[in-house]
Order: sequence, then C-alpha cells, then structure tokens
Amino acid sequence: MGDPKRARKKWEGPSTPWSKEQLTREQSLLGTYGLRNKREIYLARTIVKNLRLQARGLLALPPAERAAREKQLTAKVLRLGLSDKEELTVSDVLALTEEDLLKRRLQTVVYQNGLSRTIYQARQLIVHGHITVNGVRVTSPSYIVKRGDVVDFYPTSVFKSNPPVEVKKDVQ
Repeated sequence: MGDPKRARKKWEGPSTPWSKEQLTREQSLLGTYGLRNKREIYLARTIVKNLRLQARGLLALPPAERAAREKQLTAKVLRLGLSDKEELTVSDVLALTEEDLLKRRLQTVVYQNGLSRTIYQARQLIVHGHITVNGVRVTSPSYIVKRGDVVDFYPTSVFKSNPPVEVKKDVQ
C-alpha cells in the first residue's frame, strides 16, 4: 500500500541513457511535441510499455478469459484515442509507441486544432489557464485528451474573442 504522502515514481528511465541513436530520437521528440524535459518522454514510454505488457499477458490466458480481458484493454486504448481503428486486436495494442500517446497530450491537441501558433505557445496557453477540456479548465499540458473530448478556450479568456490563429472547428 505505501505511505499516501510519498508518491512513487511513475516512469522508468532508459536502460542505455547515452546511446547516440536514443539521444537523437529523444531530442527530436522533445522538439516535435514541445516537451519540457525527457521525463515526459519516459512517462509516455512507461504508460505504453504497461499497456503492451498487459496485451502480452493476454496471450497466455485461456480463450474465455482472454476474450473478456481483451475487450477491456481494447476499450481502454480506444477511449484514450491511441488508435484510429474501430476494431482493435492485441497485435494493434502491441504495435503502440510512445508517439501515439504523445499525440494525445493536451499540448499537442491544442496545437493541432489550431488554437495556438506553435507547440510552445500551446503549452503556455494551457499553463496560464486559457484552455478547457469539456468546459473544465485544465492547466496540465500532459493531460491525455480522450476520444470525443472538446478542447476550446476558457470563456473569459482574451483569446476566446481574439484567437492567435484562425481556429479549426473539427475537434477529435
């Protein structure tokens, strides 16, 4: 159970932190998704790793129990919006990468929906409280936007009437 005041580490670092290929890949992810530090990459990688671990565990189960748990896992992946397919299989869950999760972060969704000019401005708008998800102000750029969530400006935000760029209306 543990002490409720002491939070556990939610991510695992890389096993080879100084690999040149890994460093260049992480650096490109930092720039592409406007991340603050590599810990955000490690957190996404750990979440996806745990989903894939659950999918691998399903392969060893008896068929009746596997079907029920597979349905739960694929429903969770669909709800998070990590895949565009409507009919997911275990092999689709095993094919997930950390980029699939990074694409669902609020910061990325705000930029892709055209609410900000740059990915870095998206982070600033979120932290300063100008963005809502389903009408609720969210100030965490790492918030995972679920499928069907509506991302917009806060009603009293100065950007509501004067957005930094022309706003696209199709939100997914």
